[in-house]
Amino acid sequence: MSRIGKKFRYIAKGGGKAFIPYIMAGDPDLGRTVELVRILEDCGADIIELGVPFSDPLADGPTIQKAAQRALSGGVTLHKVIDLVADLRKSSEIPLLLMTYYNPIFKYGEERFVHDASEAGVDGIIVPDLPPDEAGNILSFSRKSDFDIIFLVAPTSTEDRIRRVSKSSRGFIYYVSITGITGSKLSMDSSISSHVSKIRSMSGKPVAVGFGITTPEEASEVARFADGVIVGSAIVKRASDPDASLKEYLLSLRKAIA
Repeated sequence: MSRIGKKFRYIAKGGGKAFIPYIMAGDPDLGRTVELVRILEDCGADIIELGVPFSDPLADGPTIQKAAQRALSGGVTLHKVIDLVADLRKSSEIPLLLMTYYNPIFKYGEERFVHDASEAGVDGIIVPDLPPDEAGNILSFSRKSDFDIIFLVAPTSTEDRIRRVSKSSRGFIYYVSITGITGSKLSMDSSISSHVSKIRSMSGKPVAVGFGITTPEEASEVARFADGVIVGSAIVKRASDPDASLKEYLLSLRKAIA
């Protein structure tokens, strides 16, 4: 079982829910990313998503797009993000996920990527533009190690799609709470809870909810029915603002999700 699977099992035994923050690797530089990972861990993060900067991030809103551009301007690449994780592993065992698009993996080479990322200490990946029915090769490579491929389910996903994702996903299933881009406003209604319950019953795997969660109140509401709460754009925005109270905000999220 991967670090991610072990973390969810440990949290479930204690009756808690996972806090999964997202930051953009290399924004504004890799040194700051190391600092942010330490801050996130100190503030109670259970799993951390590291975004890999890409020039055409179709699923991301303005906040994360700007963060990606800042990282790209600094010369950050997928290779450098993998090296960053190797450095982080010298002092931290927190589960780390890369959130990237398929093009950088394709250019890197799927088998080489899985090998290098796994060796560096990456625990898994989320690839928004790679559906499970097109991921046969990378799934095959990932199964040779404890490397999780996490697929996404949307409010519009059919039962057939949920079954495909349930069969292929390892670690957890990522439920996209809105049919839009990251950072969009979350519209909380009973359908999110019912969808998450349905996915969990069909898959038997933890379900984490992301996209649009901004306030501690929203995080608390999602934590009532999800196994994990993912917060991205709101953290990226505060991390890039020297006047923002990042630690205070993170601790408020941790308290709300617990």
